[in-house]
Amino acid sequence: MLSRTRTSAVAVAAALALTAGIAVTGAHASGPEAGSRSGHAWAAAWAASPQRASTGFKPNWSEDGFSGHTLRQVVRVTAGGDRARIRLSNAYGTSPLHIAAATIARTRKGAAVEEGSVRRLTFEGRRSVAIPAHGQLSSDGADLGLKPFESVTVTLHLARTTGPATFHAQSFATSYRAEGEHAGDVGAGAFDETSESWYFLSGVDVGGRSDERGDARRNDRRNDRRNDGIVLFGDSITDGFASSTDLNRRWSDALAERLAKAGSPRPVLNAGIGGNLVLNDSAWYGERGTARFGRDALDLPGVGTVIVLEGLNDIGFSESDTPTYKPAPVVSAADLIAGHRKLIRAAKERGVRVVGATLLPLGGSDHYGERAAKVSDEFNEWVRDSGEYDAFVDFDRALADPADGERIAPEYDSGDHLHPNDAGYAAMARAVDLEVL
Repeated sequence: MLSRTRTSAVAVAAALALTAGIAVTGAHASGPEAGSRSGHAWAAAWAASPQRASTGFKPNWSEDGFSGHTLRQVVRVTAGGDRARIRLSNAYGTSPLHIAAATIARTRKGAAVEEGSVRRLTFEGRRSVAIPAHGQLSSDGADLGLKPFESVTVTLHLARTTGPATFHAQSFATSYRAEGEHAGDVGAGAFDETSESWYFLSGVDVGGRSDERGDARRNDRRNDRRNDGIVLFGDSITDGFASSTDLNRRWSDALAERLAKAGSPRPVLNAGIGGNLVLNDSAWYGERGTARFGRDALDLPGVGTVIVLEGLNDIGFSESDTPTYKPAPVVSAADLIAGHRKLIRAAKERGVRVVGATLLPLGGSDHYGERAAKVSDEFNEWVRDSGEYDAFVDFDRALADPADGERIAPEYDSGDHLHPNDAGYAAMARAVDLEVL
């Protein structure tokens, strides 16, 4: 149950986040201010957090990159509008990323798109663009009406050699690749390679047409919706690990669907990275949460609330035999709480509501041990009782096995005793008190 706690004061400058040790960096032409300048109030409708190229649990194309390929990626938006744009990231590139052509279309099935829906994307009026190393860029808006929960296909022609690709490792969705130029193809025939990662694509935004007559009522309605987006920030549980591929069964999907069914539709954006930690960077699992919080959560256009669920890897990697993060530092509850306090300060300084979440039960998993259990309990008590978050959601109690509170209930367990299954992710969404949101 999401519970009320004391509210926050809004700080005067985002730059103060730097004193908390958090990088808060804006994307070129991707924030709500940029949308207003172009005559549109843009809102993020889908997002993925960028990672540096790396190996993963499944094969991916990130380390080899692309050369003369067309890349087609399918995502589902959680908000609608009569225009759409994409956000691209070269955050971990070491050279400019050349986009020879880009399109957006409604998805038909697999790599096929709906006839008549293909829109050529431009970047400040140009059909091709180079994104500098470590940069990010938004496209111009395209006249493509999208409904909430509609799947959209973004296609990029990468004519030049990209080098290692900025990507999101675990998409739990199929991406497609073809040799040559196929950005405008309607059919799927050329796309004969697949991957379960997203590459370069970090967001899809939606917006309405500008009202040149300055209709105050329309502008008020639009502005009311500009800051109602909800970002879910965290690790593999937020990312949707063990959810069904191509079925959109992450807890972010379940929460967006629940809000819509309750008559309170809002964009829900997923800022999870599998294996991510609050306090430490990882070559596989992304920059630490306190470093990426600004870019991946606070800077998304239209965001008003962030729900933070992170810390199991900080306390559990040192218990695990996994070779992917060694040596893992031993983290205390005080250390983890200090990291969460940095996230809270950064959100409040930006005027964003910030909701904490208790860590899920981890008994029986490779993250479990006497020390990890103790730290998890201490941290969860702080989330519930401190009042430092604006509110909290208690996943620990919502998903616990009634017969053994240290473990996830069998009906919610994916089998590794750490990650929920599809039913578990739906239970997480049900645990949120929508009235407080």
